[in-house]
Amino acid sequence: MEDDELSRVAMEVILNAGDGRQCIDQALEHLASFDFDGAEACLNDAEAKLLLAHRAQTDTIQRQAAGEEISYSLLFTHAQDTLMTISAELHMAKKMMPLVRALATK
Repeated sequence: MEDDELSRVAMEVILNAGDGRQCIDQALEHLASFDFDGAEACLNDAEAKLLLAHRAQTDTIQRQAAGEEISYSLLFTHAQDTLMTISAELHMAKKMMPLVRALATK
């Protein structure tokens, strides 16, 4: 894999993960006003964006595992870190849904 292709993949991961983070932020805003349908829709959008980022990352990892030469890239490492962090944010936002629902019924 050429360096410029790896940079393109890294940016794809970063941009999709970043879009996912914006969806998570919107979901939390909906959640704060007890708009559960809006929150759920935004979390679904976030999940779709993170799936795109994850697929791009996984394809690159699988290519290297299959023997393709892929040089180290700080940008790709940053992309993986970004994806991991935002995936954790999505996980926590999903875990908050039932808690806020329970608070809303009290």
